[in-house]
Amino acid sequence: MTMMPSRVLLVEDEMLIAMEMEEILTELGFEVVGPAMRLKRAVELAQSQEIDLALLDVNLAGDKSFPVARLLKDRNVPFAFVTGYGAAGLSDEFRDMPVLQKPVEKHQVAKAISAICCSAR
Repeated sequence: MTMMPSRVLLVEDEMLIAMEMEEILTELGFEVVGPAMRLKRAVELAQSQEIDLALLDVNLAGDKSFPVARLLKDRNVPFAFVTGYGAAGLSDEFRDMPVLQKPVEKHQVAKAISAICCSAR
């Protein structure tokens, strides 16, 4: 039996999108860690919090979230990128990672989380 994550790190720099994503995750039954709206805070949370999964906006107020992705990878925490640019906005290092295209809908988030969790186990 596959365990679904309970704590999801949310990294998103746009307040309205962060609020919408947080609402979606809460409705799906997850506890949201964050949202982290800047790279420094996202790194702090990725290092210090118990998290089962992460959703990362690629662009954070001019910074890229790739340092957070590397931390999560080192911790074996599954994650997906959430971006308006699709896979084209990713560095080669992360080309094979799951990408949710903004704007996201609840069913897309649920499907992505299910896929990430199943592939990570």
